[in-house]
Amino acid sequence: MDNFVAIDVETANNEPTSICAIGAVKVECGVIVDRFYSLVKPEPNWYIRYFSESIHGISRCDTDCAATFDRVWEEMCRQFGFDVDNLDDVAFVAHNKQFDERCLRAAHRTYGMTWCDSPFYCTLSAARRKIPKQLVGSYSLPYVCDFMGIPFYNHHNALADAEACAKIAMTLL
Repeated sequence: MDNFVAIDVETANNEPTSICAIGAVKVECGVIVDRFYSLVKPEPNWYIRYFSESIHGISRCDTDCAATFDRVWEEMCRQFGFDVDNLDDVAFVAHNKQFDERCLRAAHRTYGMTWCDSPFYCTLSAARRKIPKQLVGSYSLPYVCDFMGIPFYNHHNALADAEACAKIAMTLL
């Protein structure tokens, strides 16, 4: 795969719609050509769970003045040169796509947006298929990056996670 968008979301609580940060990395011809990061005002915005905040460091005061998901998604698409209403030709990749895709679909529904029929690939599944567990220890992002020699810092920062995912995808997918 040479052309795709690696994407990662962080959530405020257990609701899949509660995206509080999004990071994305655009890859063309096997090269990272653009990066996008934004805080997002979560929906519903009742609270950011202490457990979630302790993982990603995002608090309610960080997101209270942030744009809502629909505006952030439009901004990302515009920056990457995509038509927000037609992303069917854009391939997405995430590390544990089940989580990220579920959150993105839920946020699209909440804001009355149509989710595209884009292909969505998973570097977590690819790592499980291609790397023996005894060699990697765990298939979480830091362990896979370490095994593959990919420098990785700031785990659970949505942009750092998306970039690490992109680098894994360029090798495993």
